[in-house]
Amino acid sequence: MTAAPSGPAFSVHDIPFSTYGSWFDISPVVAEKTHAEDLHLVSHQNGMHAVLRLMPVDPATGERAATRVEATPGLLAWTGDSGHIDLAYASADTVRLRGSGLGVGVLATAYTLTPFTGTYFFHDPAARAHVFTSYETGRRYRVTVLSGTLAAPTGEQALGGGDRGLTVAAQADGTWEIAIEELDAARPPYASSATFDDIVASVRDAFAEFVDAVAPWRSSATPAAELAAYVVWSATVRPAGLVTRPAVLMSKHWMDKVWSWDHCFNALALAPGCPGLALDQFALPFDHQDDSGALPDSVTHSEVLYNFVKPPIHGWTFGRLRRRLPTPPSQGELRQSYARLERWTDFWLTARRAPDAQLPYYQHGNDSGWDNATTFDPERVVVTADLTAFLVLQLNELAELAVELGQPEQERRWTAAAEELQKALLDQLWTGDRFVARGAATGDTWSGSSLLDLMPIVLGEHLPGEVSSALADRIKAHLTPYGLATELPTSPHYLSDGYWRGPIWAPATVLVEDGLRRAGHQRLADDISARFRALCETHGFAENFDALTGTGLRDRAYTWTASSYLLLAEAHAHREGR
Repeated sequence: MTAAPSGPAFSVHDIPFSTYGSWFDISPVVAEKTHAEDLHLVSHQNGMHAVLRLMPVDPATGERAATRVEATPGLLAWTGDSGHIDLAYASADTVRLRGSGLGVGVLATAYTLTPFTGTYFFHDPAARAHVFTSYETGRRYRVTVLSGTLAAPTGEQALGGGDRGLTVAAQADGTWEIAIEELDAARPPYASSATFDDIVASVRDAFAEFVDAVAPWRSSATPAAELAAYVVWSATVRPAGLVTRPAVLMSKHWMDKVWSWDHCFNALALAPGCPGLALDQFALPFDHQDDSGALPDSVTHSEVLYNFVKPPIHGWTFGRLRRRLPTPPSQGELRQSYARLERWTDFWLTARRAPDAQLPYYQHGNDSGWDNATTFDPERVVVTADLTAFLVLQLNELAELAVELGQPEQERRWTAAAEELQKALLDQLWTGDRFVARGAATGDTWSGSSLLDLMPIVLGEHLPGEVSSALADRIKAHLTPYGLATELPTSPHYLSDGYWRGPIWAPATVLVEDGLRRAGHQRLADDISARFRALCETHGFAENFDALTGTGLRDRAYTWTASSYLLLAEAHAHREGR
Protein backbone atom coordinates (compact mmCIF):
# COMPACT_ATOMS: atom_id res chain seq x y z
CA MET A 1 0.00 0.00 0.00
CA THR A 2 1.04 3.59 -0.53
CA ALA A 3 2.22 5.14 2.72
CA ALA A 4 -0.09 7.73 4.25
CA PRO A 5 0.90 11.28 3.22
CA SER A 6 2.72 13.41 5.76
CA GLY A 7 3.81 17.03 5.62
CA PRO A 8 2.75 19.71 3.13
CA ALA A 9 1.63 18.52 -0.29
CA PHE A 10 3.10 20.26 -3.31
CA SER A 11 3.10 20.11 -7.08
CA VAL A 12 6.24 18.70 -8.67
CA HIS A 13 5.59 21.07 -11.57
CA ASP A 14 6.52 23.88 -9.18
CA ILE A 15 8.81 22.29 -6.59
CA PRO A 16 11.17 19.41 -7.41
CA PHE A 17 11.03 16.31 -5.23
CA SER A 18 14.41 15.83 -3.58
CA THR A 19 16.13 15.40 -0.24
CA TYR A 20 18.77 17.12 1.86
CA GLY A 21 22.26 16.54 0.46
CA SER A 22 21.26 15.14 -2.93
CA TRP A 23 22.59 16.48 -6.22
CA PHE A 24 19.58 15.21 -8.14
CA ASP A 25 15.82 15.64 -8.00
CA ILE A 26 12.75 14.03 -9.51
CA SER A 27 10.77 16.49 -11.61
CA PRO A 28 9.08 17.09 -14.96
CA VAL A 29 11.12 20.31 -15.28
CA VAL A 30 13.99 19.29 -17.54
CA ALA A 31 15.31 22.72 -18.62
CA GLU A 32 14.50 26.40 -18.20
CA LYS A 33 10.72 26.79 -18.57
CA THR A 34 10.53 23.28 -20.07
CA HIS A 35 8.18 20.61 -18.69
CA ALA A 36 8.24 17.01 -19.91
CA GLU A 37 5.29 14.62 -19.85
CA ASP A 38 7.06 12.19 -17.50
CA LEU A 39 9.03 12.76 -14.34
CA HIS A 40 12.80 12.64 -14.79
CA LEU A 41 15.83 12.10 -12.63
CA VAL A 42 17.50 15.49 -13.06
CA SER A 43 21.11 15.86 -11.91
CA HIS A 44 22.81 19.15 -11.04
CA GLN A 45 26.39 17.93 -11.32
CA ASN A 46 28.14 19.72 -14.20
CA GLY A 47 24.97 21.72 -14.77
CA MET A 48 21.29 20.79 -14.97
CA HIS A 49 20.78 17.54 -16.90
CA ALA A 50 17.69 15.37 -17.18
CA VAL A 51 19.36 11.94 -17.28
CA LEU A 52 16.60 9.34 -16.84
CA ARG A 53 12.91 9.29 -17.71
CA LEU A 54 10.67 7.46 -15.25
CA MET A 55 7.60 6.21 -17.09
CA PRO A 56 4.63 4.43 -15.45
CA VAL A 57 3.73 1.36 -17.54
CA ASP A 58 0.37 -0.33 -17.96
CA PRO A 59 1.16 -4.06 -17.59
CA ALA A 60 -1.75 -5.03 -19.86
CA THR A 61 -0.50 -3.06 -22.84
CA GLY A 62 3.16 -2.34 -22.07
CA GLU A 63 2.44 1.30 -22.92
CA ARG A 64 2.65 4.45 -20.85
CA ALA A 65 -0.06 4.51 -18.17
CA ALA A 66 -2.03 7.61 -17.29
CA THR A 67 -1.38 8.60 -13.68
CA ARG A 68 -1.64 11.52 -11.31
CA VAL A 69 1.40 12.53 -9.30
CA GLU A 70 1.30 13.52 -5.63
CA ALA A 71 4.24 14.65 -3.51
CA THR A 72 4.88 15.30 0.14
CA PRO A 73 8.25 15.48 1.92
CA GLY A 74 9.60 11.95 1.90
CA LEU A 75 7.21 10.35 -0.59
CA LEU A 76 6.44 10.77 -4.28
CA ALA A 77 3.57 8.71 -5.71
CA TRP A 78 2.12 7.98 -9.16
CA THR A 79 -1.46 6.71 -8.97
CA GLY A 80 -3.36 5.19 -11.89
CA ASP A 81 -6.55 3.24 -12.43
CA SER A 82 -4.77 -0.10 -12.08
CA GLY A 83 -2.16 0.61 -9.41
CA HIS A 84 0.52 2.89 -8.05
CA ILE A 85 4.27 3.58 -7.91
CA ASP A 86 6.05 5.07 -4.88
CA LEU A 87 9.48 6.72 -4.75
CA ALA A 88 11.56 7.72 -1.73
CA TYR A 89 15.17 8.72 -1.08
CA ALA A 90 17.11 5.97 0.69
CA SER A 91 20.12 8.31 0.86
CA ALA A 92 21.34 11.47 -0.80
CA ASP A 93 22.44 9.53 -3.90
CA THR A 94 19.90 6.67 -3.98
CA VAL A 95 16.17 6.42 -4.55
CA ARG A 96 14.02 3.37 -4.04
CA LEU A 97 10.91 2.74 -6.15
CA ARG A 98 8.19 0.18 -5.57
CA GLY A 99 5.00 -0.55 -7.42
CA SER A 100 1.82 -2.53 -7.45
CA GLY A 101 -0.42 -2.93 -10.50
CA LEU A 102 1.81 -0.65 -12.58
CA GLY A 103 5.26 -1.27 -13.98
CA VAL A 104 7.98 1.32 -14.51
CA GLY A 105 10.25 2.15 -17.41
CA VAL A 106 13.67 3.62 -16.62
CA LEU A 107 14.87 5.16 -19.87
CA ALA A 108 17.77 7.35 -20.95
CA THR A 109 16.57 10.84 -21.77
CA ALA A 110 19.22 11.32 -24.45
CA TYR A 111 18.35 9.48 -27.67
CA THR A 112 21.73 9.86 -29.34
CA LEU A 113 25.09 8.67 -28.05
CA THR A 114 28.25 10.18 -29.54
CA PRO A 115 31.88 9.92 -28.40
CA PHE A 116 31.30 13.10 -26.35
CA THR A 117 27.59 13.34 -25.54
CA GLY A 118 24.65 11.25 -24.48
CA THR A 119 24.10 8.22 -22.25
CA TYR A 120 25.61 4.75 -22.62
CA PHE A 121 23.66 1.77 -21.24
CA PHE A 122 24.88 -1.70 -20.30
CA HIS A 123 24.54 -4.57 -17.84
CA ASP A 124 27.30 -4.74 -15.23
CA PRO A 125 27.73 -8.39 -14.16
CA ALA A 126 29.89 -7.50 -11.14
CA ALA A 127 27.19 -5.23 -9.72
CA ARG A 128 24.35 -7.44 -10.95
CA ALA A 129 22.68 -4.28 -12.20
CA HIS A 130 22.12 -2.13 -15.26
CA VAL A 131 24.10 1.08 -15.58
CA PHE A 132 23.58 4.33 -17.48
CA THR A 133 26.68 6.51 -17.89
CA SER A 134 26.11 10.17 -18.70
CA TYR A 135 28.64 12.30 -20.55
CA GLU A 136 26.82 15.42 -19.40
CA THR A 137 27.00 14.80 -15.66
CA GLY A 138 30.13 12.64 -15.70
CA ARG A 139 28.33 10.21 -13.39
CA ARG A 140 26.77 6.74 -13.52
CA TYR A 141 23.20 5.77 -12.70
CA ARG A 142 22.83 2.17 -11.56
CA VAL A 143 19.49 0.36 -11.50
CA THR A 144 19.23 -2.69 -9.29
CA VAL A 145 16.09 -4.84 -9.38
CA LEU A 146 15.30 -5.86 -5.80
CA SER A 147 12.10 -7.73 -6.67
CA GLY A 148 9.92 -8.12 -9.72
CA THR A 149 10.56 -9.17 -13.29
CA LEU A 150 12.82 -7.43 -15.76
CA ALA A 151 11.67 -7.12 -19.34
CA ALA A 152 14.28 -7.43 -22.04
CA PRO A 153 16.35 -4.23 -21.82
CA THR A 154 16.53 -2.00 -24.87
CA GLY A 155 19.73 -0.59 -26.30
CA GLU A 156 22.28 -2.44 -24.17
CA GLN A 157 25.78 -1.52 -25.36
CA ALA A 158 24.25 0.26 -28.35
CA LEU A 159 26.05 3.15 -30.02
CA GLY A 160 24.56 5.98 -32.04
CA GLY A 161 20.84 6.74 -31.92
CA GLY A 162 18.16 4.70 -30.23
CA ASP A 163 16.16 4.11 -27.07
CA ARG A 164 18.02 2.80 -24.04
CA GLY A 165 16.54 1.47 -20.84
CA LEU A 166 14.60 -1.20 -19.04
CA THR A 167 11.11 -1.95 -17.79
CA VAL A 168 10.30 -3.60 -14.49
CA ALA A 169 6.99 -5.40 -13.90
CA ALA A 170 5.39 -7.25 -11.01
CA GLN A 171 6.38 -10.63 -9.65
CA ALA A 172 3.82 -13.25 -8.63
CA ASP A 173 2.43 -11.25 -5.72
CA GLY A 174 1.83 -8.24 -7.99
CA THR A 175 4.65 -6.02 -6.64
CA TRP A 176 8.17 -4.98 -7.57
CA GLU A 177 10.96 -2.80 -6.17
CA ILE A 178 14.15 -1.24 -7.56
CA ALA A 179 16.97 1.07 -6.44
CA ILE A 180 18.53 3.81 -8.59
CA GLU A 181 21.90 5.21 -7.51
CA GLU A 182 23.96 8.16 -8.73
CA LEU A 183 27.63 7.18 -8.32
CA ASP A 184 31.13 7.83 -9.57
CA ALA A 185 33.15 4.92 -11.00
CA ALA A 186 32.11 1.94 -8.89
CA ARG A 187 30.83 0.71 -5.54
CA PRO A 188 29.73 -2.65 -4.11
CA PRO A 189 26.44 -4.08 -5.37
CA TYR A 190 23.42 -2.36 -3.84
CA ALA A 191 22.19 -3.96 -0.64
CA SER A 192 19.94 -2.65 2.11
CA SER A 193 17.99 -4.20 4.94
CA ALA A 194 15.72 -1.16 5.26
CA THR A 195 12.15 -1.60 4.08
CA PHE A 196 10.57 0.99 1.83
CA ASP A 197 8.29 2.15 4.63
CA ASP A 198 11.29 2.47 6.96
CA ILE A 199 12.98 4.68 4.38
CA VAL A 200 9.95 6.93 4.06
CA ALA A 201 9.66 7.24 7.83
CA SER A 202 13.35 8.08 8.19
CA VAL A 203 13.20 10.87 5.61
CA ARG A 204 10.05 12.30 7.12
CA ASP A 205 11.65 12.29 10.56
CA ALA A 206 14.69 14.09 9.18
CA PHE A 207 12.54 16.74 7.54
CA ALA A 208 10.37 17.13 10.65
CA GLU A 209 13.51 17.69 12.71
CA PHE A 210 14.66 20.35 10.23
CA VAL A 211 11.30 22.14 10.31
CA ASP A 212 11.26 22.13 14.10
CA ALA A 213 14.75 23.62 14.07
CA VAL A 214 14.18 26.43 11.56
CA ALA A 215 10.53 27.24 12.30
CA PRO A 216 9.66 26.33 15.91
CA TRP A 217 7.51 29.47 16.01
CA ARG A 218 5.17 28.33 13.20
CA SER A 219 1.41 28.28 13.75
CA SER A 220 -1.82 28.49 11.79
CA ALA A 221 -0.91 32.15 11.23
CA THR A 222 2.14 31.10 9.19
CA PRO A 223 0.63 28.40 6.94
CA ALA A 224 3.48 28.32 4.42
CA ALA A 225 6.29 27.77 6.93
CA GLU A 226 6.62 24.01 6.45
CA LEU A 227 6.60 24.24 2.67
CA ALA A 228 9.16 27.06 2.79
CA ALA A 229 11.35 24.85 4.96
CA TYR A 230 10.95 21.99 2.47
CA VAL A 231 12.08 24.21 -0.42
CA VAL A 232 15.26 25.07 1.50
CA TRP A 233 15.88 21.57 2.89
CA SER A 234 15.36 19.79 -0.43
CA ALA A 235 17.60 22.23 -2.32
CA THR A 236 20.56 21.61 -0.01
CA VAL A 237 23.45 19.61 -1.50
CA ARG A 238 26.43 17.92 0.11
CA PRO A 239 29.97 19.21 -0.66
CA ALA A 240 31.13 18.15 -4.14
CA GLY A 241 33.21 19.59 -6.92
CA LEU A 242 33.76 23.30 -6.34
CA VAL A 243 31.06 23.45 -3.68
CA THR A 244 33.26 23.35 -0.61
CA ARG A 245 30.55 23.10 2.04
CA PRO A 246 26.97 21.90 2.41
CA ALA A 247 25.18 24.41 0.21
CA VAL A 248 21.64 25.59 -0.34
CA LEU A 249 21.29 26.02 -4.09
CA MET A 250 18.95 28.73 -5.23
CA SER A 251 16.88 25.97 -6.76
CA LYS A 252 17.01 22.40 -8.02
CA HIS A 253 15.45 23.69 -11.21
CA TRP A 254 17.69 25.61 -13.64
CA MET A 255 18.78 28.24 -11.09
CA ASP A 256 21.04 25.63 -9.53
CA LYS A 257 23.83 27.89 -8.27
CA VAL A 258 24.86 29.83 -5.20
CA TRP A 259 24.99 33.49 -6.14
CA SER A 260 27.01 35.81 -3.93
CA TRP A 261 24.13 37.67 -2.41
CA ASP A 262 21.33 35.10 -2.58
CA HIS A 263 23.22 32.97 -0.03
CA CYS A 264 22.90 35.71 2.60
CA PHE A 265 19.14 35.28 2.99
CA ASN A 266 19.42 31.52 3.33
CA ALA A 267 22.09 31.97 5.99
CA LEU A 268 19.88 34.32 7.98
CA ALA A 269 16.84 32.05 7.88
CA LEU A 270 18.88 29.05 9.03
CA ALA A 271 20.86 30.78 11.77
CA PRO A 272 18.80 30.13 14.93
CA GLY A 273 18.01 26.47 14.25
CA CYS A 274 20.86 25.25 12.03
CA PRO A 275 23.80 27.50 12.96
CA GLY A 276 26.50 25.37 11.34
CA LEU A 277 24.64 25.21 8.05
CA ALA A 278 23.95 28.95 8.26
CA LEU A 279 27.64 29.78 8.72
CA ASP A 280 28.47 27.50 5.80
CA GLN A 281 26.04 29.43 3.59
CA PHE A 282 27.60 32.73 4.55
CA ALA A 283 31.17 31.48 4.07
CA LEU A 284 30.86 29.53 0.83
CA PRO A 285 31.41 32.40 -1.67
CA PHE A 286 34.25 33.68 0.51
CA ASP A 287 36.00 30.33 -0.01
CA HIS A 288 36.45 31.54 -3.60
CA GLN A 289 37.38 35.16 -2.86
CA ASP A 290 40.02 36.20 -5.38
CA ASP A 291 43.30 38.04 -4.87
CA SER A 292 41.64 41.44 -5.34
CA GLY A 293 39.17 40.68 -2.54
CA ALA A 294 36.25 40.25 -4.92
CA LEU A 295 33.66 37.55 -4.42
CA PRO A 296 32.63 35.45 -7.40
CA ASP A 297 29.35 36.10 -9.12
CA SER A 298 28.29 32.50 -8.51
CA VAL A 299 29.49 29.06 -7.46
CA THR A 300 28.16 25.71 -8.54
CA HIS A 301 29.35 22.13 -8.84
CA SER A 302 31.76 22.63 -11.73
CA GLU A 303 32.23 26.37 -12.24
CA VAL A 304 33.03 29.55 -10.39
CA LEU A 305 32.21 32.72 -12.33
CA TYR A 306 34.03 36.01 -11.81
CA ASN A 307 32.80 38.05 -14.80
CA PHE A 308 30.46 39.97 -12.50
CA VAL A 309 30.20 40.40 -8.73
CA LYS A 310 27.21 40.95 -6.47
CA PRO A 311 26.37 43.85 -4.11
CA PRO A 312 28.22 44.06 -0.79
CA ILE A 313 25.31 43.26 1.53
CA HIS A 314 27.59 40.98 3.55
CA GLY A 315 28.33 43.43 6.35
CA TRP A 316 24.59 43.93 6.86
CA THR A 317 24.17 40.17 6.72
CA PHE A 318 26.93 39.26 9.12
CA GLY A 319 25.76 41.78 11.68
CA ARG A 320 22.31 40.18 11.70
CA LEU A 321 23.66 36.66 11.37
CA ARG A 322 25.90 36.68 14.41
CA ARG A 323 23.08 38.07 16.55
CA ARG A 324 20.71 35.33 15.36
CA LEU A 325 23.08 32.47 16.14
CA PRO A 326 22.27 30.60 19.37
CA THR A 327 25.94 30.75 20.32
CA PRO A 328 28.04 33.80 19.40
CA PRO A 329 30.87 33.13 16.94
CA SER A 330 34.24 32.37 18.47
CA GLN A 331 37.09 34.84 18.32
CA GLY A 332 38.64 32.75 15.58
CA GLU A 333 35.45 32.83 13.53
CA LEU A 334 35.14 36.58 14.05
CA ARG A 335 38.74 37.12 12.94
CA GLN A 336 38.21 35.10 9.78
CA SER A 337 34.99 36.93 8.91
CA TYR A 338 36.60 40.27 9.70
CA ALA A 339 39.50 39.56 7.35
CA ARG A 340 37.18 38.43 4.57
CA LEU A 341 34.86 41.43 4.93
CA GLU A 342 37.87 43.75 5.04
CA ARG A 343 39.16 42.41 1.72
CA TRP A 344 35.68 42.56 0.17
CA THR A 345 35.30 46.18 1.30
CA ASP A 346 38.76 47.15 0.07
CA PHE A 347 37.88 45.72 -3.36
CA TRP A 348 35.01 48.19 -3.70
CA LEU A 349 36.98 51.12 -2.34
CA THR A 350 40.01 50.53 -4.59
CA ALA A 351 39.13 48.54 -7.71
CA ARG A 352 35.72 50.20 -8.02
CA ARG A 353 36.45 53.87 -7.33
CA ALA A 354 37.60 56.19 -10.09
CA PRO A 355 40.76 58.26 -9.40
CA ASP A 356 40.02 61.04 -6.90
CA ALA A 357 36.40 59.85 -6.55
CA GLN A 358 34.79 59.20 -3.18
CA LEU A 359 31.93 56.96 -4.30
CA PRO A 360 32.26 53.49 -5.84
CA TYR A 361 30.53 52.30 -9.00
CA TYR A 362 28.98 49.23 -10.55
CA GLN A 363 30.32 48.10 -13.93
CA HIS A 364 26.97 46.63 -14.99
CA GLY A 365 23.51 46.08 -13.59
CA ASN A 366 24.47 42.46 -12.92
CA ASP A 367 26.93 43.68 -10.26
CA SER A 368 24.04 45.18 -8.32
CA GLY A 369 21.99 41.98 -8.42
CA TRP A 370 19.26 44.02 -10.17
CA ASP A 371 20.48 42.96 -13.60
CA ASN A 372 18.23 45.00 -15.92
CA ALA A 373 16.85 47.64 -13.55
CA THR A 374 15.99 50.88 -15.34
CA THR A 375 18.60 52.71 -13.26
CA PHE A 376 21.14 51.26 -15.70
CA ASP A 377 19.34 52.32 -18.87
CA PRO A 378 21.27 55.57 -19.51
CA GLU A 379 24.68 54.02 -18.73
CA ARG A 380 26.01 50.78 -17.27
CA VAL A 381 29.14 51.92 -15.39
CA VAL A 382 27.24 53.81 -12.73
CA VAL A 383 27.64 55.30 -9.27
CA THR A 384 24.45 54.39 -7.40
CA ALA A 385 23.25 55.23 -3.92
CA ASP A 386 22.42 51.64 -2.95
CA LEU A 387 26.03 50.54 -3.40
CA THR A 388 27.39 53.25 -1.14
CA ALA A 389 24.67 52.55 1.45
CA PHE A 390 25.63 48.87 1.60
CA LEU A 391 29.29 49.79 2.00
CA VAL A 392 28.50 52.21 4.84
CA LEU A 393 26.77 49.36 6.66
CA GLN A 394 29.71 47.08 5.93
CA LEU A 395 32.17 49.63 7.28
CA ASN A 396 30.06 49.98 10.43
CA GLU A 397 30.08 46.20 10.86
CA LEU A 398 33.87 46.15 10.47
CA ALA A 399 34.07 48.81 13.19
CA GLU A 400 31.93 46.69 15.53
CA LEU A 401 34.03 43.61 14.81
CA ALA A 402 37.21 45.58 15.49
CA VAL A 403 35.86 46.47 18.95
CA GLU A 404 35.08 42.82 19.70
CA LEU A 405 38.52 41.80 18.49
CA GLY A 406 40.26 44.41 20.68
CA GLN A 407 41.47 46.63 17.82
CA PRO A 408 40.51 50.20 18.81
CA GLU A 409 42.62 51.85 16.12
CA GLN A 410 40.86 49.83 13.42
CA GLU A 411 37.51 50.66 14.97
CA ARG A 412 38.28 54.37 14.65
CA ARG A 413 39.50 53.85 11.07
CA TRP A 414 36.32 52.07 9.95
CA THR A 415 34.00 54.46 11.77
CA ALA A 416 35.65 57.46 10.13
CA ALA A 417 35.48 55.78 6.72
CA ALA A 418 31.77 55.06 7.17
CA GLU A 419 31.04 58.65 8.20
CA GLU A 420 33.04 60.03 5.29
CA LEU A 421 31.33 57.76 2.77
CA GLN A 422 27.84 58.53 4.07
CA LYS A 423 28.55 62.27 3.96
CA ALA A 424 29.71 61.94 0.35
CA LEU A 425 26.57 59.94 -0.48
CA LEU A 426 24.30 62.68 0.85
CA ASP A 427 26.37 65.51 -0.57
CA GLN A 428 26.74 64.09 -4.07
CA LEU A 429 23.67 61.95 -4.80
CA TRP A 430 20.87 63.35 -2.60
CA THR A 431 18.92 66.15 -4.28
CA GLY A 432 16.69 67.06 -1.34
CA ASP A 433 13.88 64.66 -2.19
CA ARG A 434 15.54 61.71 -3.97
CA PHE A 435 18.80 59.98 -4.77
CA VAL A 436 20.19 60.17 -8.29
CA ALA A 437 22.58 57.89 -10.16
CA ARG A 438 25.70 59.17 -11.89
CA GLY A 439 27.74 57.94 -14.80
CA ALA A 440 31.20 57.02 -13.52
CA ALA A 441 32.88 58.34 -16.68
CA THR A 442 30.51 61.07 -17.90
CA GLY A 443 29.43 62.56 -14.59
CA ASP A 444 25.87 62.80 -15.92
CA THR A 445 23.15 62.28 -13.33
CA TRP A 446 19.60 60.98 -13.62
CA SER A 447 16.71 59.78 -11.54
CA GLY A 448 14.19 57.14 -12.43
CA SER A 449 11.35 54.99 -11.23
CA SER A 450 13.22 51.88 -10.06
CA LEU A 451 12.95 50.72 -6.47
CA LEU A 452 16.74 50.33 -6.64
CA ASP A 453 17.04 54.11 -6.30
CA LEU A 454 15.29 53.89 -2.91
CA MET A 455 17.47 51.13 -1.46
CA PRO A 456 19.53 53.54 0.70
CA ILE A 457 16.66 53.06 3.16
CA VAL A 458 18.80 50.11 4.32
CA LEU A 459 20.82 52.67 6.28
CA GLY A 460 17.85 52.86 8.62
CA GLU A 461 18.72 54.66 11.84
CA HIS A 462 21.86 56.15 10.25
CA LEU A 463 19.83 58.31 7.85
CA PRO A 464 18.67 61.82 8.72
CA GLY A 465 14.96 61.73 9.50
CA GLU A 466 13.95 63.89 6.57
CA VAL A 467 15.81 61.58 4.16
CA SER A 468 14.27 58.37 5.50
CA SER A 469 10.82 59.96 5.46
CA ALA A 470 11.20 61.04 1.85
CA LEU A 471 12.37 57.56 0.91
CA ALA A 472 9.47 55.98 2.81
CA ASP A 473 6.98 58.12 0.90
CA ARG A 474 8.47 57.04 -2.42
CA ILE A 475 8.56 53.39 -1.33
CA LYS A 476 4.80 53.57 -0.65
CA ALA A 477 4.24 54.35 -4.32
CA HIS A 478 5.83 50.98 -5.24
CA LEU A 479 3.49 49.04 -2.96
CA THR A 480 0.87 46.98 -4.80
CA PRO A 481 -1.64 44.65 -3.09
CA TYR A 482 1.05 41.95 -3.31
CA GLY A 483 4.19 43.82 -2.35
CA LEU A 484 6.94 46.08 -3.62
CA ALA A 485 7.11 46.43 -7.40
CA THR A 486 10.70 46.89 -8.51
CA GLU A 487 9.57 49.43 -11.11
CA LEU A 488 6.70 51.84 -10.54
CA PRO A 489 3.63 50.26 -12.17
CA THR A 490 2.85 53.67 -13.69
CA SER A 491 6.25 53.82 -15.38
CA PRO A 492 6.38 53.42 -19.17
CA HIS A 493 9.21 50.96 -18.57
CA TYR A 494 7.14 48.67 -16.31
CA LEU A 495 6.95 45.05 -17.51
CA SER A 496 4.83 42.44 -15.73
CA ASP A 497 7.49 39.76 -16.33
CA GLY A 498 10.38 42.15 -16.79
CA TYR A 499 12.76 40.65 -14.21
CA TRP A 500 13.87 43.74 -12.24
CA ARG A 501 11.63 46.09 -14.23
CA GLY A 502 8.43 45.44 -12.28
CA PRO A 503 8.13 42.06 -10.52
CA ILE A 504 8.27 41.66 -6.74
CA TRP A 505 11.49 40.12 -5.40
CA ALA A 506 12.21 38.68 -1.97
CA PRO A 507 15.64 40.25 -1.25
CA ALA A 508 14.48 43.79 -2.01
CA THR A 509 11.48 43.19 0.25
CA VAL A 510 13.58 41.99 3.19
CA LEU A 511 16.16 44.76 2.85
CA VAL A 512 13.58 47.54 2.53
CA GLU A 513 11.44 46.16 5.37
CA ASP A 514 14.46 46.00 7.66
CA GLY A 515 15.65 49.50 6.79
CA LEU A 516 12.21 51.03 7.26
CA ARG A 517 11.81 49.32 10.61
CA ARG A 518 15.19 50.56 11.86
CA ALA A 519 14.37 54.06 10.60
CA GLY A 520 11.18 54.10 12.69
CA HIS A 521 8.64 53.52 9.91
CA GLN A 522 7.10 50.54 11.66
CA ARG A 523 3.62 50.70 10.14
CA LEU A 524 4.91 50.69 6.57
CA ALA A 525 7.36 47.89 7.39
CA ASP A 526 4.50 45.85 8.89
CA ASP A 527 2.40 46.38 5.77
CA ILE A 528 5.22 45.29 3.43
CA SER A 529 5.88 42.20 5.54
CA ALA A 530 2.20 41.25 5.65
CA ARG A 531 1.72 41.61 1.90
CA PHE A 532 4.78 39.57 1.04
CA ARG A 533 3.88 36.81 3.49
CA ALA A 534 0.37 36.62 2.05
CA LEU A 535 1.87 36.53 -1.45
CA CYS A 536 3.99 33.49 -0.60
CA GLU A 537 1.13 31.78 1.20
CA THR A 538 -1.03 32.12 -1.90
CA HIS A 539 1.45 31.86 -4.78
CA GLY A 540 4.40 29.92 -3.39
CA PHE A 541 8.12 30.64 -3.53
CA ALA A 542 8.84 31.74 -7.07
CA GLU A 543 11.97 33.56 -8.16
CA ASN A 544 9.80 36.67 -8.50
CA PHE A 545 6.13 37.61 -8.81
CA ASP A 546 3.89 39.66 -11.06
CA ALA A 547 3.38 42.81 -8.99
CA LEU A 548 -0.21 43.35 -10.17
CA THR A 549 -1.56 39.78 -10.06
CA GLY A 550 0.74 38.01 -7.60
CA THR A 551 1.42 35.21 -10.08
CA GLY A 552 4.72 33.41 -9.52
CA LEU A 553 7.25 33.92 -12.33
CA ARG A 554 10.36 32.17 -13.62
CA ASP A 555 11.81 29.49 -11.34
CA ARG A 556 9.01 28.39 -8.99
CA ALA A 557 11.12 26.87 -6.19
CA TYR A 558 13.55 29.60 -5.21
CA THR A 559 15.23 29.26 -1.84
CA TRP A 560 15.90 32.91 -1.10
CA THR A 561 12.17 33.51 -1.49
CA ALA A 562 11.39 30.68 0.92
CA SER A 563 14.03 31.92 3.36
CA SER A 564 12.73 35.47 3.14
CA TYR A 565 9.25 34.22 4.00
CA LEU A 566 10.70 32.36 6.99
CA LEU A 567 12.53 35.49 8.16
CA LEU A 568 9.49 37.74 7.89
CA ALA A 569 7.11 35.16 9.34
CA GLU A 570 9.38 34.52 12.31
CA ALA A 571 9.76 38.21 13.05
CA HIS A 572 6.00 38.72 12.80
CA ALA A 573 5.34 35.76 15.10
CA HIS A 574 7.72 37.19 17.69
CA ARG A 575 6.15 40.64 17.45
CA GLU A 576 2.75 39.07 18.00
CA GLY A 577 4.08 37.24 21.06
CA ARG A 578 3.76 33.72 19.63
